[in-house]
Amino acid sequence: MVENFDLGTIVEMKKQHPCGSKDFEVIRLGADIKIKCVGCGRIIMIPRSKFQKDAKKVVKE
Repeated sequence: MVENFDLGTIVEMKKQHPCGSKDFEVIRLGADIKIKCVGCGRIIMIPRSKFQKDAKKVVKE
């Protein structure tokens, strides 16, 4: 569970994206978090609670 993250932070998620990458970049904060897959560039918007539960660790600040 990741608590500290900001715009531009790259986090590793528990489940990988269909393209095979587990790393995502945070591009929007709020009640929902918008993340972009580092592997293919696909943008996903998920609720903050789900993001905090599914994020494993911060890869790069």
